[in-house]
Amino acid sequence: MSNDMDGVHQKPDCLTVIDGGVTAPSGFRAAGVACGLKKSKRDLALIVSEKKASAAGVFTQNVVKGHSLQLCRRSISDHKAQAVVINSGNANACVGPDGFADAEKMAACAAEHIGCTPSDVLTGSTGVIGQRLNIDAVTFGIDLAFGQLSDSREAARAAETAILTTDLRPKSCAVTCQVGGRQITIGGMAKGSGMIHPNMATMIAVLTTDCQIEPMHLQALLSQAVNPTFNRISVDGDTSVCDMVVVLANGMAGNTVIDPGSEGEQILLQALTYVCSQLAQQIVADGEGATKMVDIRVKGARDAADAYRIVQSVGRSPLVKTALFGEDANWGRILTAAGYSGADFDPAGCDIYLGDLQVCSGGLAVAFDEMKAKQILKQNSILIQINLQDGSASDHLWTCDFSDGYIRINGSYRS
Repeated sequence: MSNDMDGVHQKPDCLTVIDGGVTAPSGFRAAGVACGLKKSKRDLALIVSEKKASAAGVFTQNVVKGHSLQLCRRSISDHKAQAVVINSGNANACVGPDGFADAEKMAACAAEHIGCTPSDVLTGSTGVIGQRLNIDAVTFGIDLAFGQLSDSREAARAAETAILTTDLRPKSCAVTCQVGGRQITIGGMAKGSGMIHPNMATMIAVLTTDCQIEPMHLQALLSQAVNPTFNRISVDGDTSVCDMVVVLANGMAGNTVIDPGSEGEQILLQALTYVCSQLAQQIVADGEGATKMVDIRVKGARDAADAYRIVQSVGRSPLVKTALFGEDANWGRILTAAGYSGADFDPAGCDIYLGDLQVCSGGLAVAFDEMKAKQILKQNSILIQINLQDGSASDHLWTCDFSDGYIRINGSYRS
């Protein structure tokens, strides 16, 4: 199935994937330490640029916002930053003025070590909502992390593990590409496993690059990269209060400043989008209790809004997701979810495929090989294709199945 989202499903030829994370680009160091917010696990990450960088961010659209995130939004308003500090184990959210004061202490402590102003430190927190952050533990962790900063792959991996909550695996990606005769590198790390849904979910991602680019231009490209990637993932339909994607570009690759509309801009956008897409897919694949990753693609919708409504509706349907867990080719649940999505389409024109196996034609049942369907649904990665044959608009969403593991995890999250 070809659509205008194909760029997030395959690697552009101009990119080379390398082993790495946030320390892969020149001039970035990282550390991840255990400061005591969680039992015997790393729970504080620090990422530092050698020089002040252009900075951009995209944040949760939830009206309720954590205090560390609120400070991050304020600090990034000048689109400059030199460091990011993130704690896990506590969301620093919904605790009143103390929460904002604690976030300011986080930034001030890191800034003192780095030799920058507190507003050049971006803050993030993730974990339980409504409990006061142990700021003494956090500042101890920042002291410890500063002494362990390194540009090694191991340091990046330590930072990746330090931001995890219910995640089972760290998430990272890095690529190189040529821009203006210079090699630039983009690295990234992310966390996220539950409370995942478009318009930012319980996820935090940090991207770094040694590309030289003007701050507002970087913001525009990040927003474009986030839309088909982090804003096209869903685990359970919930969005939280601490969710953000931030990127720092320190210019140390030495490329000429990228002009809007240039070939270099297109290459950088492809690189940002690819890194975001890989991190987004890793989040879904690590969804709470998930056993399968699911790629839902819709084409032939009357307009973009209808295509989006359908992928969202199918992707968050508990009946669709439990059928996928049970390896039951119950395509009627897919069609039903599309039908209540609010999209305007004629069911008589709807075709549905599981992988390459057609299970519905023109809104009606077709004879299909149940054993082949079972084999498709046994895979770790499943493609659902929906063709409305009603227009030219398309969209996609990455999601996962619902298992009993999701209930176990979220029935005892605080304990």
